[in-house]
Amino acid sequence: MADQKQAPAQINIELDEATAEGTYSNLAIINHSASEFVVDFVCIMPGTPKAKVKSRIVLTPQHAKRLLKAMGENIHRFEVAHGEIKDTEQAPIPLNFGPTGQA
Repeated sequence: MADQKQAPAQINIELDEATAEGTYSNLAIINHSASEFVVDFVCIMPGTPKAKVKSRIVLTPQHAKRLLKAMGENIHRFEVAHGEIKDTEQAPIPLNFGPTGQA
C-alpha cells in the first residue's frame, strides 16, 4: 500500500452582511447547567433603566472551555501588540434575571 496523505478537511463558513456588522455588547451574563453554557450579550446604555439581551449563544461545556482558551490566547496577543488592557472599576449593576444555572 502506498502512503497517501489526506488533505485536511476544509469547512466553508459563510458570513452574511447583517451578521458581519456585529452587535455591540458591554455586558455578558453567563449561566450554566450540567449540559450547556448560556451566554447572553446585553447593551446597557447610561440613564436607561431597562436593557434587552441582544444575542444569546448556547455552548456545550467543551466548546465553552475551548472559547475560554481561545479568548485568553487572543487577549495575550492583543496585549503584546497594544499593551495591557486595563480593567476599569465600575459600579455593580443590579441584575435580576430570575433563576440561574438551569436549562
